[in-house]
Amino acid sequence: MPKRFATLAEWLAWFETLHPKKIDMGLDRIRVVLENLGLREPPYRVVTVGGTNGKGSCVEILASVYREAGHTTGAFTSPHLWAFNERIRVDGREATDAELISLFEAVDDALGAVTLSYFESSAAAALLYFARRRVDVAVLEVGMGGRLDATNAVDADGALIASVDLDHQDYLGGDRETIGREKAGIMRSGRPVVVGDREPPQSVLEHARSIGAELEILGRDFDFRRENGSWTFEARGVPRHEGLPRVPFGGVVQYQNAACCVALVDRLDGVLPVGDAALARGLAGARLRGRADRHVLDGVEWVFDVAHNPAAAAAFRDIVGDLPPAPRTIAVFAAMHDKDHAGVLGRFVPTVDRWFVAGVDDERGAPADMLLDVLRRLGAERAEACADVAAACAAAARDARPGQRVLVFGSFYTVGPAMEALGLNLGLYSTPSEEGG
Repeated sequence: MPKRFATLAEWLAWFETLHPKKIDMGLDRIRVVLENLGLREPPYRVVTVGGTNGKGSCVEILASVYREAGHTTGAFTSPHLWAFNERIRVDGREATDAELISLFEAVDDALGAVTLSYFESSAAAALLYFARRRVDVAVLEVGMGGRLDATNAVDADGALIASVDLDHQDYLGGDRETIGREKAGIMRSGRPVVVGDREPPQSVLEHARSIGAELEILGRDFDFRRENGSWTFEARGVPRHEGLPRVPFGGVVQYQNAACCVALVDRLDGVLPVGDAALARGLAGARLRGRADRHVLDGVEWVFDVAHNPAAAAAFRDIVGDLPPAPRTIAVFAAMHDKDHAGVLGRFVPTVDRWFVAGVDDERGAPADMLLDVLRRLGAERAEACADVAAACAAAARDARPGQRVLVFGSFYTVGPAMEALGLNLGLYSTPSEEGG
């Protein structure tokens, strides 16, 4: 039969509107499609990574470690910074347009009477791609929540919950206990799950106990110790891996994320063996853009971070606070409408000298005037609205002087366009530079 579309852009636009709801959490529809594709039980190991913050970092760390150990490794993440292709990768290589078109054609053929959302169709395409590429392991980033997320339609051999905090409350609930219950849904009976929260909600502990998941918690069952530029992974107080290299992106929170990844790698060693040398190479070789990503342009330091909720903003603020002092700090901010703008911006108002805010190129974006009102209520004295993120970056670049600092944060939809406008979109997995683009 003739194919529906010829270009990737056309396929993506179709899947944007195919299902009547952009976000429609549930597993029944994607399970039908996966059944039709023969993927309800994928022919590879599956690791699922959920949580509020740190998911993308953990996916990249795990994927890097498994690659270095010689396992052909698939990775599925969302959203993307510059191109949809970033979401679906094997051994660090993004799927090509032609490969993605072929995948979406197969997903279309498998729909039958079912419709899928944009994210669900992406997840189905990723699972099919990993089967076609005969990967040994697929590392899947949960899109939202966990229990009803499309990535949870397949059973994971192991799971990681990087953190539990407030975000997406309209869908997941208004407190950590309710949100934790949703995120705990990625656990499986008799299989390991690592939780990177030192004080996890009781709902997480209760769900693990009720289904018999093999739970390991940061600070209770394992931990890390930093020392002289390296770090040690400890299990129940006993050093297990010493002299480990620091993950070369993000800030100090990556020690916590890396420790969680090492804990899960250890628990899955029987089915996905990783030697000590491969573990060290994987940690040192992990690459990810947009996480405390530093660049110097014309003598001005730019720091980009996708932080979009209060917990992530607090972590980013701490990272910035650990940097050498700058005589003046400017901020570019844009965010989605449903975020806690005051909770995010309030952490930076005391230290930012001037703000440039903008809307994002998405129907769920917050208008610049709304963000301006929040800043004024928080006491920001110098703030102005710009037409878009690129215009905000241009205004910040005109205002900044050598030696000063510009922070760009609030969303993937902020950082991606900002880095592109500044000519820094060099690839999602290239090494961030502190000396230039």
